[in-house]
Amino acid sequence: MTTSRSSVDVDVRVITEGEFADWQRALNTGFLRPPTLSPEVLEARRRQFVPGRLLGAFDGGRCVATFRSFGQEVTAVGGTPVQADAISNVTVSPTHRRRGLLSRMMTRDLAAAKERGDVVATLIAAEYPIYGRYGFGPATTTAEWTVDVPRTGLDPRWAGPDDGGRVDLVDGEDVRKFGPDLHERLRRAQPGVVSRDELWWQLHTGAVRFHATWDEPFYALYRSPAGEVEGLVTYVCDDTWGDSKQPLNAATVRGLIATTPAAERALWHYLCSIDWVVKVKSGGRAPDDLLPQLLPDPRAARITTQADWLWVRLLDVVRAFEARTYEGTGALVLEVADRASLAGGRYLLDASPQGASVEPTSRAADLTLDVGDLAALWLGDASVVRLAALGRVREERAGAAREADALLRTSRRPWCPDVF
Repeated sequence: MTTSRSSVDVDVRVITEGEFADWQRALNTGFLRPPTLSPEVLEARRRQFVPGRLLGAFDGGRCVATFRSFGQEVTAVGGTPVQADAISNVTVSPTHRRRGLLSRMMTRDLAAAKERGDVVATLIAAEYPIYGRYGFGPATTTAEWTVDVPRTGLDPRWAGPDDGGRVDLVDGEDVRKFGPDLHERLRRAQPGVVSRDELWWQLHTGAVRFHATWDEPFYALYRSPAGEVEGLVTYVCDDTWGDSKQPLNAATVRGLIATTPAAERALWHYLCSIDWVVKVKSGGRAPDDLLPQLLPDPRAARITTQADWLWVRLLDVVRAFEARTYEGTGALVLEVADRASLAGGRYLLDASPQGASVEPTSRAADLTLDVGDLAALWLGDASVVRLAALGRVREERAGAAREADALLRTSRRPWCPDVF
């Protein structure tokens, strides 16, 4: 993007710890939140300060744009974690839009990530059109359901799992004790899941607070018949009453992770059995989530949201595609276009259930595509045939798109349960 003359004097740089309060004010301004934070909240937010990973644009000494990245792992198909440059807190103040400030910050950060050896970059996009310009592609989808509890056909007298397991209400301290290991087991099995650090668990249980108020949710654990924790749900309930003083409450799930189908079934049935609750809002789930079919009447679960979620930008095509697994056998030559020259080139992917090799090649290409579309294929969700029909993939050899789908797509869709 061409930088306008009006932005020449705007200095884009790594911020110092002393500039963090001004940077945070600009961040809140960009997100249309009250600019000033209390000293206590500002001090809590300083825990996200990592030297060298926060960028700011300064005009006349005032921060007018923000950008933060941090180290993350994202699970590839097959369970291998790869190192990611996670991008967050991207804002430009309304007085400085359309001046190329995001492009300057993004270019700087991605170059540093490439130099560090990160395999991919990741982000959650607030607006769809922005990040394709920088080589990102939507790699996972999120879906939300609203469950009409009386219509489900579930027994309202449900008193617990019939498999010998149990569901227990717990507090935040228990979640910090059991949650991290549970999440680690989930991300070893589910492509698209990202890592969580200690601060994540503290923030989501109120031990550290980034906001002036904290509304404590409910937490429930599922334990298997052997006593092992296999599921966790976090939820809140509203206080809604009908005209005849009848309770019409909704339970809204803030997060539900389960490492077994039994745990998933038990936690959804638990939520649908809570007295006074007539609606359950699922929160963000994988688009092929089991939820509807866990109900005797699947139509009781109505999709209310379906949208792109985790966006991925490939920085190292070789390591990214060698890290994942493949259910079939095949070879493809991919011509990858990358305007930023970070991951472009022609690559031979030779894959089988035993592993894969990726190397630069001079062989004729089978498929030509942009690096952002290749990122959408990496986690196994997108269809090459569909992208070709949309004009985003060019099939250079007849039948190559179908071969690529057979090689790259996964039996279950990838899912990222987090926002960052």
